Amino acid sequence: MREEQMQEAPVKVLLVGVDIGEEADFEYSMEELASLAEAAEKEVVGQIVQRLDHVNKALYIGTGKVDDVRRLAEERGAQEVVFDNSLTPSQVRNLGKELELTVIDRTNLILDIFAIRAQTREAKLQVETARLQYMLPRLVGMYDALSRQGGASGSMSNKGTGEKKLELDRRKIEHRITELKKELEDVSRTRDVQRRKRQQSRTPQVALVGYTNAGKSTILNRMVEQFGELPEKTVMEKDMLFATLETSVRSIDTGHNKPFFLTDTVGFIHKLPHGLVKAFRSTLEEVKYADLLVQVVDFSDENYRQQMQVTADTLKELGAGDIPQIVVYNKADKCGMEPLPQKRQEHWYLAAGQNTGIRELAEAIEQQVYADNVDCTFLIPYSAGNVASYLMEEAQVFSTEYREDGILIHADCHRQDMERYKTYMTQ
Repeated sequence: MREEQMQEAPVKVLLVGVDIGEEADFEYSMEELASLAEAAEKEVVGQIVQRLDHVNKALYIGTGKVDDVRRLAEERGAQEVVFDNSLTPSQVRNLGKELELTVIDRTNLILDIFAIRAQTREAKLQVETARLQYMLPRLVGMYDALSRQGGASGSMSNKGTGEKKLELDRRKIEHRITELKKELEDVSRTRDVQRRKRQQSRTPQVALVGYTNAGKSTILNRMVEQFGELPEKTVMEKDMLFATLETSVRSIDTGHNKPFFLTDTVGFIHKLPHGLVKAFRSTLEEVKYADLLVQVVDFSDENYRQQMQVTADTLKELGAGDIPQIVVYNKADKCGMEPLPQKRQEHWYLAAGQNTGIRELAEAIEQQVYADNVDCTFLIPYSAGNVASYLMEEAQVFSTEYREDGILIHADCHRQDMERYKTYMTQ
């Protein structure tokens, strides 16, 4: 049989959600859960929702609803049941016994997606760390049957086989988490060195942030193709949730000798698991060091306002909530908006997929990150040739004149450089 014919069919899943009135848009959350299931390469065969005043501590859903879930899962041939919220270890265990099916929650589902998408060593380490930290408290109960077995020769003082295996697995996982953290610290140190080099260059740093699948990677790629040092250094872009997990940094220069570093970051999502935020913190925290954030919004999504709120909340959690922003409403062409690009109240409307508005956005970024630059004229004596070399490399030089008394340089430079070399400034 041909290999492509032997590929396994996607796992069929049944979605379950409980609305206790705390979410502004519960239906949207369930729709997103279906998209997450598809991103995890699963087939959604149905869904069941229940409205409750509060969740059932033992089963999350009501006891009567458990029968409904079991019945529908059997009718639709579901192999897994996916819950829209995080479940406690005991809820997972109890539901698994009642339903006799694999039970996973939203956190587990997102972890599955990250595991599928991880490509770089750093991303794989981060995902494995998050998965093991998620798994550790859920080991209890996995060996209930074995735990009830007595020790050797019926001695009540010896621990049962299940308890021994539980402790062994726990130690293995804790040991592996420790190893992973050490490896991640090494990777993080390398990232810190690279970041410091970028900061020392005084080149402004700009980060693309926003909800997953809003078009951040598309914007990065279009800018790299037009203004990047190496146009072939594009990143993967695809119409799916969490298409990329890597943080990519590219140098952009529109031709005005005002370059900036543009960073494509991991996308955010509603109920992003805390374990993932913690594991990916070194990656996500790239945004903290940006001089400017470009929040990319999928304007064609009717829930874009909720997505913007998730982005704002996540940025605040990462300590980046006060960094200046440009808001970009992407995919505006899908809303019939014409002409594009448009600028309204400091917000940009464009269509990155159509390569519309990319130059305008790049120039808007450039204008904002170089807002502290000033027009200066310096007369540098030949004995201070290092100053002239610095300005020629770091500033936008309009003209250079070699005179008897020194080098006359007319340039657009950063205000700090003006203060640093003000003794050479001409009146």
